[in-house]
Amino acid sequence: MKKRRFIIAGFLVGSAVLIAGCEQPNPEQLRQQQHLPGADFVANTQQGEDLFRKNCANCHGDAATGTNQGPPLVHKVYNPGHHADLAFHRAAKNGVKQHHWHFGDMPPIPAVSPQQVGHIIAYVRREQRRAGIR
Repeated sequence: MKKRRFIIAGFLVGSAVLIAGCEQPNPEQLRQQQHLPGADFVANTQQGEDLFRKNCANCHGDAATGTNQGPPLVHKVYNPGHHADLAFHRAAKNGVKQHHWHFGDMPPIPAVSPQQVGHIIAYVRREQRRAGIR
C-alpha cells in the first residue's frame, strides 16, 4: 500500500513539474509562428494591389486572373470558405504543393512579410467580391 502511495505521489509531482514547464506562447508569438501580422494590423487594399503586382502578378496575373505560370486567385476555388486567409499566409511562408491546378508547386516567397501578405489578401478578397465570389 505504501509503495502504491509513493508511485502516485511521484506521478503527481512529476506531472506538476511537466505542466509547469509547458508554458503557452503568448498570442503575439503564435501570430508570428503562423506568419500572421500583429493583432493591431489593418489591411489596405491599395497597398495590397501594389504589393500583389510586385510580388505575385508574374504567376497569378495583374488582376489575379491567372497566367500560364499560375492559377487565378479570383476563382471560386479560392473563396474564403475553401481557402481561408491563413492558407494564403502559409502559402507565402512555406510554398504550396500543386493540388487544384497543373502549374507545379508554388515556392515560398520569403521577401513578403506577414503584414504585406495581409494587404495582398485584402486586395484579392476585394477582387473576388467584385467577381461575385464570396
